[in-house]
Amino acid sequence: AGNYGFQAQPMGFPGGFVVPPVQNQPTIDGTIWMPVPPSIPNCPPGLEYLTQIDQVLIHQQFELLEIVTGFETRNKYELKNALGQRVYFAEEESDCLTRNCCGPARPFSIRIIDNLGREVITLQRPLRCSSCCFPCCLQELEVQAPPGTTVGYVVQNWHACLPKFTIQDEKRMDILKIIGPCIVCRCCEDIHFEVKSVDETCAVGRISKQWTGFVQEMFTDTDNFGISFPMDLDVKMKAVMIGACFLIDFMFFEHTGNKHQRAGVWQ
Repeated sequence: AGNYGFQAQPMGFPGGFVVPPVQNQPTIDGTIWMPVPPSIPNCPPGLEYLTQIDQVLIHQQFELLEIVTGFETRNKYELKNALGQRVYFAEEESDCLTRNCCGPARPFSIRIIDNLGREVITLQRPLRCSSCCFPCCLQELEVQAPPGTTVGYVVQNWHACLPKFTIQDEKRMDILKIIGPCIVCRCCEDIHFEVKSVDETCAVGRISKQWTGFVQEMFTDTDNFGISFPMDLDVKMKAVMIGACFLIDFMFFEHTGNKHQRAGVWQ
């Protein structure tokens, strides 16, 4: 757990009582975690954090080894609230051969962990096509919270020129739509993917790829994203929107090794 900068685990006492960790204190690496919220009925364990926020900032960690050697390493991310407190830590699970042969199209699992060291969300992406020429086998991502319990899916929709996705619940019912711009490569600008109602008439939220500077954009795949959603949105759908952000990152903004050309060209 120390590799993730977690705070000390709670200590158990006779009678089942638990002393929670010290809240809002910096860890060894200086990270300040968001305080642990109380349990909420019918809320998947670990998603209580999402009931208190309407914005998530996702920062991909810089990997020096990847820049020096050109070999793709496992992606790691910090998920923070608007106050800069870490809400979750996320790490990709994939093997070296898959990462370097399949590049950004690779299948993966992403484990999202809270400040108690619990894996609270698991993202599963199977190997699928990434071209609009193959509408029968487009991208899909499954979101589990807790691991093993599906709460929703992110499904790519076929479109000739726009990146479009549908957010579905665990029963495969359409809940929200995500619509991106026709051109997802822009210099010195944030790139916005609008989250809308199923009929695409009402704006619900936004997933934004934030411009990080010319050098970082050209020579690394270290990306920053912002996700905004209504405070009262179903917490499970908030988790699925986080999953959608990771899928969008891999599809459009991830590149491999020293090939300094963004994968963000709509194919």
